[in-house]
Amino acid sequence: MERRQFSGGMKGKNLRYLKETPNATPPTVRTGFVLLEHFSLPAFTQALDTLITANLLRPGLFTTRTFGLGEAEVISDLGLVIRPDARLDAGAINDLDLLVVCGGYRTELKVSDEFIGLLKTAAERGAHLAGLWNGAWFLGKAGLLDGYRCAIHPEHRPALTEIARATHVSSEPYVIDRDRLTASSPSGAFHMALDWIKGLHDKALVEGIEDILAFEESRYRRIKPTENVCLSAPLREVVKLMDANLEEPLELEQLAVYAGRSRRQLERLFKEQLGTTPQRYYLELRITEARRLLQHTELSQVDVLVACGFVSPSHFSKCYSAYFGYRPSKEKRLVK
Repeated sequence: MERRQFSGGMKGKNLRYLKETPNATPPTVRTGFVLLEHFSLPAFTQALDTLITANLLRPGLFTTRTFGLGEAEVISDLGLVIRPDARLDAGAINDLDLLVVCGGYRTELKVSDEFIGLLKTAAERGAHLAGLWNGAWFLGKAGLLDGYRCAIHPEHRPALTEIARATHVSSEPYVIDRDRLTASSPSGAFHMALDWIKGLHDKALVEGIEDILAFEESRYRRIKPTENVCLSAPLREVVKLMDANLEEPLELEQLAVYAGRSRRQLERLFKEQLGTTPQRYYLELRITEARRLLQHTELSQVDVLVACGFVSPSHFSKCYSAYFGYRPSKEKRLVK
């Protein structure tokens, strides 16, 4: 039996299970992180975790290496000592598609001629350049932000404005302007990396990354459903209602009444914005939640199918197999 494909609205939420890949394999993007003394460990890990999670969903999209300006270990802002993979030099620059300068609140605003030279070399060779926290200051000092918009931590905004007068220094948490990526905070670093990946790959991959990194759960259920800001207000309300009523699914007529729309209008909203029907979306929402419960709780299969609104074990098994390619009894339990 050919496996059913999840619709656009639910595909990203299941990528981590299905590990689907596009027909054409994209080239690996080589990324390097320069760790400056007292760099922001949270900002660095937010950006790094986003790339690593992308690789979990689709192996081989990114490679990551850390660099120091010397041979010594580097102390992060949290006092943790990090030993970079290598010293940054011209040879390392040749092997990078993106070079990220990781600064921090206590990272001193001083730079050697050698480091400026390496940043300029990276730019000349076509690498994208990024700065985290006050990392943009170092790019500005090298003259590599002239004519660009950028983000930097508020504490260091005046210093960057002084040395880079041809740069538009933004108050936004992150900015991606052509081949320059800058973020002023850990949260900004996460969204910067996510937005950058969105420009390289498809929407489903980004949704899969968000679903993993932004996932909150109690023992049995998500604390709150993921909100899709791309949906219109009526449709978003219907999706919330569906998510809140998995055990006893609502009829389409009931959902239409709650949304203040006719059945036909509701079907049109789902088709236009999610590319599927309300009935299919509801089923995919329930089957996705069933997979989470089977993997992350100790609930029995019967308890799971009841919690997700399936009428019988045979119906549950048939739907599960159609989407995931095997029966729910074969699901891998992640609870130890």
